[in-house]
Amino acid sequence: MTRARIRSSLAAALVGAFLVLLSPAAATAQAIPGATALHSTEWKAIEAVIDEQLAAMKAGDGAKAFAHAAPAIRRQFGTPENFLAMVRAAYGALLAARYREFLEGAVVEGNVIQPLRLIAPDNTVLVALYTMQRQPDGRWRIAGCLLAPSTVKAA
Repeated sequence: MTRARIRSSLAAALVGAFLVLLSPAAATAQAIPGATALHSTEWKAIEAVIDEQLAAMKAGDGAKAFAHAAPAIRRQFGTPENFLAMVRAAYGALLAARYREFLEGAVVEGNVIQPLRLIAPDNTVLVALYTMQRQPDGRWRIAGCLLAPSTVKAA
């Protein structure tokens, strides 16, 4: 099995597991009705949003990181400071990763999921599953993130 095929299979399995965790209301709110695939330019735009948010979070720029969150996330946390505090407390692996790599994204039941493989300083491997939401102006925003553990250890 090729490396690309393994990545694709891993991404599909993780996306399936992620969708089980989504409530029906959350899945419906984030879905793009009728969507089954996105053009490569859309995936590049999605990766850029995630990269920009990660860079802002690592730099401690809560306002810039918060700006990449979907409206529901911004309402939930209220301020950039609250958002950055939550990230530091619950998503430290995103900030501490020594390596990261985007895996093949997928549109499942209208939900746009972008997996990001993370390798921690201790070689633990996690996959961050980002749920993306296209805004009325066409821009992509991050509507959620789930860190999925892996039994794999990096070399």
